[in-house]
Parts: sequence; C-alpha cells; structure tokens
Amino acid sequence: VQLQASGGGLVQAGGSLRLSCAASGSTFSINVMGWYRQAPGKQRDLVAVITSGGVTNYADSVKGRFTISGDNAKNTVYLQMNSLKPEDTAVYYCAADTKFRRYWGQGTLVTVSS
Repeated sequence: VQLQASGGGLVQAGGSLRLSCAASGSTFSINVMGWYRQAPGKQRDLVAVITSGGVTNYADSVKGRFTISGDNAKNTVYLQMNSLKPEDTAVYYCAADTKFRRYWGQGTLVTVSS
C-alpha cells in the first residue's frame, strides 16, 4: 500500500484547509484509514480515522471542527479542517491499517498563524 498525501499549507487562525490522501497498491486490504499529527517535540497522535464501513472516530481536540470522509471509488480519504487554531500546527500523516500492519504516507505540514 502506498499513500500520497496533499493539501497542507499556511492558514490564519479560524481558517480552513482540506487534506487528501490517495491510496494505491493493495487497497482491498485496507480496513481503516486516517490522519495523525505530530507537533514539534511531541508524539504522533491520532486526529481522525474512518473504517471501510464508514465509521469515524475523532480526537476530542478536533471534534466539531474536523471532518473525515472517504471516497472508496478513488481510494481517497479527506480531512476537512475548519476553525483552525494555532495549536493545530503540526505535520499531518496519512495512515492506512490492514490486518497485518499500518502504512504511513509522507507528512504534510499544516501551519496555523495567530
């Protein structure tokens, strides 16, 4: 499984961004896809995930502001981020879970200025 993430950038507080992650390869084996983020000096944390059946889960810090969605036909997941805060600044990583392992995409930097 290969993951290609895009959509990061610089935005002012209160603004919006949409991240995309396209999967290729053995996509039939993917059970869950999602986004994690890592701020400087901190561990990588879950942001939001979506199962192949459409069940979603969010970190408490982003509930009500971020929405994860998937397009099975395109093997792509999206993360719509609204009402962004400076504390959302981080490198965002796309991930895909199969029965046997987690795959990571390259990170995309999201910077929210105050």
